[in-house]
Amino acid sequence: MTSIDSTPFGALADGTVIEKWTLTGAGGASVSILTWGATLQSVRVPDRDGRLGEVTLGFADLAGYLDPANPYFGSTVGRYANRIGGGAFTLDGTAFRVTPNEGRNTLHGGVQGFDKRVWSAVRVEDGVRMSYSSPDGEQGFPGAVEVAVTFTFSSSGDRDEFRIAYHATTDRPTVVSLTNHAYWNLAGEGSGTINEHLLRIGAAHYTPVDDQLIPTGELAPVAGTPFDFQEFHAIGARLRDDHPQLAAGLGYDHNYVLAGAEAAVVRDPASGRQLLIETTEPGLQFYSGNFLDGKLRGVSGRQYRQGDAFALETQHFPDSPNQPEFPSTVLRPGENYTSVTTHVFSTFV
Repeated sequence: MTSIDSTPFGALADGTVIEKWTLTGAGGASVSILTWGATLQSVRVPDRDGRLGEVTLGFADLAGYLDPANPYFGSTVGRYANRIGGGAFTLDGTAFRVTPNEGRNTLHGGVQGFDKRVWSAVRVEDGVRMSYSSPDGEQGFPGAVEVAVTFTFSSSGDRDEFRIAYHATTDRPTVVSLTNHAYWNLAGEGSGTINEHLLRIGAAHYTPVDDQLIPTGELAPVAGTPFDFQEFHAIGARLRDDHPQLAAGLGYDHNYVLAGAEAAVVRDPASGRQLLIETTEPGLQFYSGNFLDGKLRGVSGRQYRQGDAFALETQHFPDSPNQPEFPSTVLRPGENYTSVTTHVFSTFV
């Protein structure tokens, strides 16, 4: 059985108390989620010797998450995960402008996305469900959207399973794409670079980007490029290869076109930890922590530098509202947006 505990994690300036919900499995592994941004604050899982360690980047107090420099550590991002080019799109013949927050583009829902909202929380079996009501016109997006994200955690034998299930409805046609922006280091948060982690991604194609990291619309083969992770490769092995797409992203910051439910497997040879990610989503954004610059300190008190973590964000493709050949992200009244991503932690010898 999973133990579920809720404790205060500080308060906003208006007195609103932020809660931390901790889900603990039978073997002591645990995850913690905040009602600020439905944020994954902690993931503690064992290494090959059974020693528990923190494997996601985050802050020890609320102030870190309120800092504008917080790069979405563990956040639930929306209403639209990733980028919308030009901060605009057209839906059913009507043009909408959404709040730009990365140059002229909109990233992860705009200036005040779902990551900067207070979510309500209720206990469910093996976890917690967090909900948020996004009003019509929030950050320029049409439609009032009701969002629920259910986090569950369970331990069985030598594996720990963390599941995130998303659900949304709308009263007006809109676009929705949600994900969690966890940063991972399986060797341990604050332990240094993830260059030696071995990564496999279940994709034969990816979506190249322009100089503003907006997809060009092409589905390019990964074969013969540094983007080929169809077999295990060390993340850092080709990170500095002379490839124009690596230059555009300052490393890996690209969407992969998934071939099936298994999105990725990551192994850390040093600790023996393994992470398997399965999803119902068609895409996976692989980000190699390129913009971590040493200015932030996490729960360990250590600096987070470039390449100290990676993100694997399950998603629909970036800029889909402007790319008609990409899988649609349109949600209409009477429809249900659903998405499930499962993280399975285990060890290997």
